[in-house]
Amino acid sequence: MPKKPFRPTKQSDLRALVSIHDVMPETREQVTTMLLKLAQQAPQLTPPFITLLIVPGRQWSQSDLAWLHALAQAGHPLAGHGWSHKAPLKRTLYHLLHSLVLSRDAAEHLSRNHHELRQLVLDCFNWFHHYGLPRPSLYVPPAWAAGNLGIRQWKTLPFAQLETLAGVTDLQSGHKYKLPLTGYEADNAFRAISLRLFNCLNIKRARKSGAPLRIGLHPFDLDYRLAQNALSDLTLVDRFCQYSELH
Repeated sequence: MPKKPFRPTKQSDLRALVSIHDVMPETREQVTTMLLKLAQQAPQLTPPFITLLIVPGRQWSQSDLAWLHALAQAGHPLAGHGWSHKAPLKRTLYHLLHSLVLSRDAAEHLSRNHHELRQLVLDCFNWFHHYGLPRPSLYVPPAWAAGNLGIRQWKTLPFAQLETLAGVTDLQSGHKYKLPLTGYEADNAFRAISLRLFNCLNIKRARKSGAPLRIGLHPFDLDYRLAQNALSDLTLVDRFCQYSELH
């Protein structure tokens, strides 16, 4: 049966897109544990509805790659997530402020020129083909910070969709889906308070608009202060969606 395309509604039903960020060899244990807990706590959240954001430029062993192949074969969509997930040492003032407020050392796209960014995105895409993995259609820059590439430049790159803090852009049509977002990477009290408020507002926004809520998980979230909130928010969802439905 063909997938039903995404259409915004005014219904109160909550729909959601779920992704796990920072999937790399260093987080293999945490991602595996998270997937097991999600299967237990939200059994309706099956692999096709959990998009895995892969960081290619790490030290992937044969065992790690076999694990990734098994996840893809189980039905998990794979997405590109930068290259190294590590920001350059030389940073602009904006990047320094962004690091303090949001991204810490993760905003890999910021402070890079157009040529560097284009090569980084191409390297990310080509890595999947090199290791026989499904070619991803979605690209999510680390910390959702896309950097200095404009829509015309993105259109020349092989990804079909780009996700940023504001939402998801269809890179062929240029259409931008403004989608609410929740996050749970609360490793200190300030982040816990801020994210709890941010998430509450965005869940209300999703219900009011009918647009899918993006639930962005990170490997250590179920060990942090909002672990129970993350699991509880998943139980609020009436229907899980795929990024490929956004057309």
